[in-house]
Amino acid sequence: MPRGLNKVTLIGNLGKDPEMRYTTNNTPVATFSVATGESYKDAEGNQVDKTEWHNIVVWRKVAEIAQQYLKKGSKVYLEGKITTRSYDKDGQKRYITEIVCDTILMLDSKSENGGAVPKPPDDLPF
Repeated sequence: MPRGLNKVTLIGNLGKDPEMRYTTNNTPVATFSVATGESYKDAEGNQVDKTEWHNIVVWRKVAEIAQQYLKKGSKVYLEGKITTRSYDKDGQKRYITEIVCDTILMLDSKSENGGAVPKPPDDLPF
């Protein structure tokens, strides 16, 4: 029996164009941000709009496709898992939470391939 489940599903809009880079092994990786929003009424009955920003990471072929087809403002459906990593900056340890996506579905009507981005292999390098 599995010890837990780490699965994220988001629908939102890109906050910036994907940024592509390559690892030392020449593996493509793209990063971008996605905004999700919600609306609710507060205790006084006022409409409140709230936006959450998510750091997204995609690897290999999905990264190449994201870099080629996604642009700032693109509406996407994402599936992946939450990861947290640390790094040192100016002598201080810092943490960043990211969504590592294995599935992207382009929801804009401009999508030429029906919107599906193939799922990469399970051997992600982390």
